[in-house]
Amino acid sequence: MIIRIVKMQFKEEHIPAFHQLFHERKDQISSFEGCKKVDLLQDTEDPRIHFTYSHWTDEQALAKYRASAFFEDTWKKTKALFENKAEAWSTSIK
Repeated sequence: MIIRIVKMQFKEEHIPAFHQLFHERKDQISSFEGCKKVDLLQDTEDPRIHFTYSHWTDEQALAKYRASAFFEDTWKKTKALFENKAEAWSTSIK
């Protein structure tokens, strides 16, 4: 199992737009082959900072998702709202 963590910092005025985008697409992301769940987290001290936390069956499933037209469109719309560049980690449970 792969756990993907993506840290994003948004311009404050774009936070509602990102929340709407995420909630519109969450079901599609979680129904993508190999995705077990996806959650959105918001930092308790800095509301501009968000994390997506997703569980994938394996690296191949995550790679297939990241190569999809759906991801490309979602990421393009998300990046337009950023204040800073995103950071991402792929982790596994040991």
